[in-house]
Amino acid sequence: MLAMNKFRLLGTIVIIIAASILITSCKDKRSTGWEYAPNMYEHIAYDPDQRNDNFKDGKTAQVPPAGTIPVGFTKFDYPNTKDGYELASVEVKTVIAQTQANYADGKLLFAHFCSPCHGLSGQGDGLVVQHGYPPPPSYSKGQSSRGGAMKDLTDGKIYHTITYGVNAMGSYASQLNPEERWKVIMYVHHLQTL
Repeated sequence: MLAMNKFRLLGTIVIIIAASILITSCKDKRSTGWEYAPNMYEHIAYDPDQRNDNFKDGKTAQVPPAGTIPVGFTKFDYPNTKDGYELASVEVKTVIAQTQANYADGKLLFAHFCSPCHGLSGQGDGLVVQHGYPPPPSYSKGQSSRGGAMKDLTDGKIYHTITYGVNAMGSYASQLNPEERWKVIMYVHHLQTL
């Protein structure tokens, strides 16, 4: 009789465990049941485009205070004018070492960012020109739209042009950081001699 009670008790426990497993397995499959770190699942920060009553204008994304400069940003103190271009021509000189590594980097950057218009050899025969767009002037034979021969462009003039753009060429300031611009300029000076 004691053995029968043990089997009955054991059978009841097995039925309860099986029923528990069956009931809990029928829940939402996406829920793990417990949350270890709820702040990882529940987004409490404001999105940049979300309304935020903490500010007077109700915007989360605020304009930076006047006069602030982003981390890693290098200010170029020459305006996007003809006078700024001419002043940069006289005052702005390269700030990187003339090494083979910098030259190789400049060649690679030129191939990626400049050659679609200027061509790999800087003759103004890039892929964009082959699709019907007007060619930029050749670095070794052409004339600058701002006056003078392209082969006589100084560090400052090229840097100013890369930073602000000119004519059909837009600014490359967001694509090339200042050091990369200097490397491209080093390679352009090579192309001016071809």
